[in-house]
Amino acid sequence: MYRTDKRAVRPGNARSDELTTEEPERPAAQPSPLIDRIERQAAFLNRNFELLHRRSTIHDRLDRAEYLMLRTLTSGEPGATLGGAGPMDINRLAAMLGLDPSTAGRQVAALRRKGLVTTSPDPADRRRSLVTPTGEGLERAAQVRGLRAEGFVELLDGWSEDDLRALGDLFQKYNRAVARRYLTHEP
Repeated sequence: MYRTDKRAVRPGNARSDELTTEEPERPAAQPSPLIDRIERQAAFLNRNFELLHRRSTIHDRLDRAEYLMLRTLTSGEPGATLGGAGPMDINRLAAMLGLDPSTAGRQVAALRRKGLVTTSPDPADRRRSLVTPTGEGLERAAQVRGLRAEGFVELLDGWSEDDLRALGDLFQKYNRAVARRYLTHEP
């Protein structure tokens, strides 16, 4: 296993523009029963997310990367509501999504070709580009968000408000722990 910029990269998968250093293999620690339970449930959670993804037509409108980028652009931060955060430079957008700027730039270029965002020079620093969602981008992000919310309403029907709040709080706490360890911006 190799690591680069705190992100794990498997041999053969490292991009040529990323520096890699070999990390020595460590013997696996014996997990506590609680950690073992979390690991098992996380494996099922990943499988279930993939299952929901495969059985949904939502991603015909926007794929996951497009949705997350537009969601971040329209909210200003992951997890906020669609409200129009205004233009954002590619470096900030990349940091918020845990991407390197070149990857974010390629995703922005794809969104621009589809008419979902525009780019313009930053008036404060013309070397930087500001990314702004178009009306079409805002509309598609709102449609996908609505469809995703409908799916959660159906899936979590019968859960108490306390259970829903606890699930949201724990997802947020988990995502923040991942961000602190692997990303440059905390959601």
